[in-house]
Amino acid sequence: MFRRTTLLVAGLLLIAGCSSGQQAAQNREGQAGFVSGTGNVSLFARADRKPAPALTGTTLDGKPWSLADQTGKVVVLNVWGSWCPPCRKEAPDLVAAAKELGPTVQFIGLNTRDLDPAPARKFVQEFGVQYPSIYDPNGKALLRFRGQISPKAIPTTLVIDKSGKVAARVVGEVSKDTLLGMVHDAAAG
Repeated sequence: MFRRTTLLVAGLLLIAGCSSGQQAAQNREGQAGFVSGTGNVSLFARADRKPAPALTGTTLDGKPWSLADQTGKVVVLNVWGSWCPPCRKEAPDLVAAAKELGPTVQFIGLNTRDLDPAPARKFVQEFGVQYPSIYDPNGKALLRFRGQISPKAIPTTLVIDKSGKVAARVVGEVSKDTLLGMVHDAAAG
């Protein structure tokens, strides 16, 4: 069963200098961790991971995208809206993490509640987002993640492991360093 321990993000990042995020939480408390700070971070032990739901959609640039096509890759799914101040704040860290991790990790945005795609496209251009985003104005794609993402919790970021299971989640803003640690944990195990 998934256990939770409260740690400060700063403490996790200090420990992460010697090990990855999940290992750091385990080393500190002997169990997978829960971190509060810029966002609530949940790391799931391999045995406790649940499959991500089927996710398909059309990206902001009109191309089809499917999570099923990403099997064998770690996937970072970020739920965002152009109207969301914390989404704007975290965007540079997401862009930097995607650039650092390169093509071995698939980043995908899930743009929700932008009833007109123009503000979402402007957001992507303003922040230099190079990875695709599924356009989900009515939240139907987001609702597939019921139980893993609250429809009201925007931004939320999931890290999905190579087998399609949710390895980590951040509810709220995610920092580059936290995201890198979560991705490395998902890739390792």
